[in-house]
Formats: sequence, C-alpha cells, structure tokens
Amino acid sequence: MECWGRMLRAFLSGPGRRGATWGSAYSSWQPHRPVPGLLNATELVSHWTAIFEKEGIPEAQESSEYIVAHVLGAKTFQSLRPVLWTQPLTPWQLQCIQELSSCRLQRMPVQYILGEWDFQGLSLKMAPPVFIPRPETEELVEWVLEEVAPRPHAVGAQGGPLILEVGCGSGAISLSLLNQLPQSRVIAVDKGEASICLTRENAQRLRLQDRIWIVPLDVTSEGSWAHLLSWGPMDLVVSNPPYVFHQDMEQLAPEILSYEDPAALDGGEKGMDIITHILALAPRLLKDSGSIFLEVDPRHPELVGGWLQSRPDLSLHLVAVRKDFCGRPRFLHIRRSGPQRGCPVHAWPGPQPARVPG
Repeated sequence: MECWGRMLRAFLSGPGRRGATWGSAYSSWQPHRPVPGLLNATELVSHWTAIFEKEGIPEAQESSEYIVAHVLGAKTFQSLRPVLWTQPLTPWQLQCIQELSSCRLQRMPVQYILGEWDFQGLSLKMAPPVFIPRPETEELVEWVLEEVAPRPHAVGAQGGPLILEVGCGSGAISLSLLNQLPQSRVIAVDKGEASICLTRENAQRLRLQDRIWIVPLDVTSEGSWAHLLSWGPMDLVVSNPPYVFHQDMEQLAPEILSYEDPAALDGGEKGMDIITHILALAPRLLKDSGSIFLEVDPRHPELVGGWLQSRPDLSLHLVAVRKDFCGRPRFLHIRRSGPQRGCPVHAWPGPQPARVPG
C-alpha cells in the first residue's frame, strides 16, 4: 500500500490556482507529531479525532477512521479485521498516518488524501483539482438507470443507449452508467485537462475504455459541439454541471475553495450559465423523445422551467423533478419532442469499438 503523504506535500507546496500556492492559507501550520505510546489503530483514531476536533476539522472521527483504515489496507475502519484494531502498528504505518492526517489538518479533502473514493460500487482514483463526486450524484445515476434501463434502444448495430455526459470530472457518472448498462456507449466531455486525464485513467482501471470516448470540449465555445453531430442522435444527455450561484462561492467550505477547481462549481450569477448552454444545444444532439438528466441547485427547478417556457423553439419540456436524500429538489428530467434538428438520424458509425483518445 503506497503512502501518499510525500506526494501530497509536494502538491501542497507546488504552484496553485490564481497565482498562489496550494495550501497557502495554512502557511503557518506545523505538523503534529505522534504521541509516544500510541501504537494501535483504535488509539490512533481517538488521538487524531481529538486533534481534528480541536482544530475545527469537519467530520473529525470519520476522517481519522478513513485515514487509519487506508494505511492498514481497508476501505473503512469497520471493515478491518478486529485483531487489527488493537495490534501494534509498524513505524512506517505510524509515519504514513501522521503524514496523511497532517494533510487533513490543512483541510485537504479525505478523497484527495486517500487518492481514491467509491462511487456506485466502483473504486475511482481521485486527484486535485478534479471535482469530487458527491453522494447526491449517486442518486442522479440511480434515477437515470431507473428511466433508461427498461427502454428499448436501437441506435446503431450495438443496440444500447448512446449517452453524452457534459463535464465528466473523474468519470464517475459515465463509468457508473457503462458498468450497469452493459451495451451502452458514452461520450464524456470536459474542458479541464486534469479531468480528461483522470477519466481516461479510471476508464482503463475499470476496463471500460472500449465503450467510452473522452473528448476535451468547452461547451461554452461557439461551434465546439459541431463535431459531436457526426456521432448521431443521442439517447440522453446527463450532467452534474457547475451550478453554484456565483455569490455563494465564498461561502463554500475551505476543503472546496482551496482544492477543487472553481470552474467545476461556479455556475455564474444564477448558477445557470452551463445549464442553459446544455439546454440550448441539446435539440441538435438528442433523438426524438431523448432525455436530459441534470443535477442542480434547489432553486433551479423553477428557474429552468421558466427558461424552457421562454424557449418553445427548443421543444424541451421539464417532465419531472426529484428530491435528494435531504428532501431538496435536486434533479431534473427534461425531454425533447418534435423533429430532431441538425443531426443525421443514422450517423452512428456502426459496431466499431470505442477508443479512449491518447
């Protein structure tokens, strides 16, 4: 099991966004040294939990449990063999726990510290500044599967749905859909080089690279979607786009502001900048009765509904809103109707396998 501490410290001391250095807000921070005599996992969890709580680190116990479990080769502390809870740790393990916990004291997200995170049962590599998939987004995937799995699909010779994901980040949504829809194919686009590289790496780790096309693309650039038309009509578009209202950005937690790419979060004045781009272009890409599934801010269902009513030319209709596990309206299902615009009906190139560029 690789110890990530040195790599993360190198990252923290390297060049960051906006001309600053990563973790510069914590330049006065000094590492905590392990307390002598703390030799087993249970004691170390208690020790680091107390330090995290004193320093105001959110989810203090969960953070310490994940770090200790990771160093001991497990996903969670509860999944460790009971004998490991009280078994003395090696000096190397103690050093790794210290280094990773010190990164958490700098408000680095646990997902980046561990270098991996589970999403829909898949173990995905995580690396800053690529957007970290949230639990809510798993609900979006589950809704897509509920709606799409029962439908018959007849696009091209392969028969499965053709899906476009806008803003793929780590590839969490695309790869989850590919994993659970065996005949599906995905075109995953993102404007961030780090996201493109991480999605490619995760696709290869999961051996799904032959069914996904990973395309660097900025959806706000005029004409950038033209080459997507040749793929043929899409069955659905899915996206967890940047939807934070710009004025709300400063209220985000330090874990988010200091480490995640703001371009993956900031949706403009009303959080609608990328959403409206997706909706305006969707009629050119979707087949008749094709669907758009979006994760949005709880204030967006009304805003999106009003925007669609002002654009009847798009032939898009908000057909359902679903709440997240906290009871907030979080997900939208939008469907198009009417003749498909700007895309040949039978443009899919046939049964050739998908390739990850590069």
